[in-house]
Amino acid sequence: MSRQRALVEHYESTKSVYGSTCALKETELNELASKLNKKNRMDGLNLIRRIPDASIQAVFFDPQYRGVLDKMRYGNEGESRGAQRSGLTQMSTSVIAEFLHGIGRVLVPSGMLFLWVDKFHLVDGVGEWLSGTELVAVDMITWDKQKIGMGYRTRRCAEYLVIIQKLPKRAKHVWQDHRIPDVWAEKVRKKKHAHSKPVGLQQRLIECVTTKGGIVLDPAAGGYSVLDACKNAGRAFIGCDLV
Repeated sequence: MSRQRALVEHYESTKSVYGSTCALKETELNELASKLNKKNRMDGLNLIRRIPDASIQAVFFDPQYRGVLDKMRYGNEGESRGAQRSGLTQMSTSVIAEFLHGIGRVLVPSGMLFLWVDKFHLVDGVGEWLSGTELVAVDMITWDKQKIGMGYRTRRCAEYLVIIQKLPKRAKHVWQDHRIPDVWAEKVRKKKHAHSKPVGLQQRLIECVTTKGGIVLDPAAGGYSVLDACKNAGRAFIGCDLV
């Protein structure tokens, strides 16, 4: 019996992939064990290809898309605030879709994906990225960064975290913390990366949807805020970045 089928049957019998008999506690990543809880330098797609089916409880993914830079054309690429961001390797729509297909494969049934998007991708929608996967959007959190950014009209002070679940879609026994607000205010105190993310929010979400034996994946880790969140939450982390 395949691991995926075994986990689906486990879900059907317990209505949860996170119960006390969860097969994830016996997950072995073989040669990838040496990459747990480390800052690995490699291509995220290559890392995902090496991860067994249905072995990850939660994923954070922050694609390096060009949304704001392309739409607004501020003209400051390579200068001051735009220098660090414009120097990053950008992902095409097809590359993002490839990441999401791989993420859909490695997530356990009912596992969670937390996808960071900017306002332009939020308005345009991310449905095309999810086409052909078992992933469905179930909720969203607005991150109030407590900092005013750029904008021709309104000034940007927020980013958006789309909450996506692998089928079967279920909240009971999977989403364990019902006090998380859908608007989260947190200032990044020490900016390690152009796309630094809130460690506190990510830690709260990790604790909400994973168990002590669970593994959290971030295949485009950037400043490794998810690694910091996993350390705080007592969870295992596997992730990488190109730099």
